[in-house]
Amino acid sequence: MVCALGSAVCFGTASVLQAVAARAAEPGSGSGVDAALLLRALRQWRYIAGLGLDGLGFVLQVVALRSIPIYAVGAALAASLAVTAVVASRLLDARLSGVEWGAVGVVVAGLAMLGLASGAEGGEAGSDALRYAMLATAVGVLLIGAVAGRLPGRGRALALGLGAGCGFGVVEVSVRLIDDVSPAALLSNPATYALLLGGGAAFLLLTSALQKGSVTTATAGMVVGETVGPALIGVVWLGDRTREGLAWLAVLGFVVAVAGALALARFGEAPVEDASEPVRV
Repeated sequence: MVCALGSAVCFGTASVLQAVAARAAEPGSGSGVDAALLLRALRQWRYIAGLGLDGLGFVLQVVALRSIPIYAVGAALAASLAVTAVVASRLLDARLSGVEWGAVGVVVAGLAMLGLASGAEGGEAGSDALRYAMLATAVGVLLIGAVAGRLPGRGRALALGLGAGCGFGVVEVSVRLIDDVSPAALLSNPATYALLLGGGAAFLLLTSALQKGSVTTATAGMVVGETVGPALIGVVWLGDRTREGLAWLAVLGFVVAVAGALALARFGEAPVEDASEPVRV
């Protein structure tokens, strides 16, 4: 759980840096997903620093996924919004209301309940059908991005957020479906390609969401996409369980943590700075 929380800290801080960099990048064509936006964002040092934190967060996420159930890791990653909120309040003068500070406390309480109730990682290896299903889902994430640009503003934000969340969810499940890391095994495992394609597509959709439209809706969709589906897959197909007699506490902790994160969804979007004022990050 410590690694999962460390991953949340890395991802939450990276979100602030990447949101500022995405907003500072030159505007693109105006479509829902702008593939060239990643190249323009890479000119911003904040985006590169955010990618470094994302890399560290991913390593910690992998360690966590190999140690505790997916539902616990997913809830911890959703809690990265609490980290984003606190960091934004310090670096971007994004004020938290009393209700939002309360939501941060709710997230912490939910994670504490999950930590007490979580059992060990499930022992099921996962079937080949599940591996190919993850690869198909990763392709579907790309299709969502292609369609999102044709939707109206709020629908586009929700589609981008859900797509990004599903992509990150594919990464969570795929990590558990990779048992042998030898080169030959990795190249023959569909989960390897699902992980790479899902993660790349999720970053593309999320970066576009950070620049265009209302990201509050997109962030809420992302939280749902990266927590609910992977948690169910972990329990139903990968054998994730709770400690004896504490299933109710795990369910309650999961719901509380995700609900608290959704209450902080607006912090998935960096404030739009006045052109006359320098960025303080």
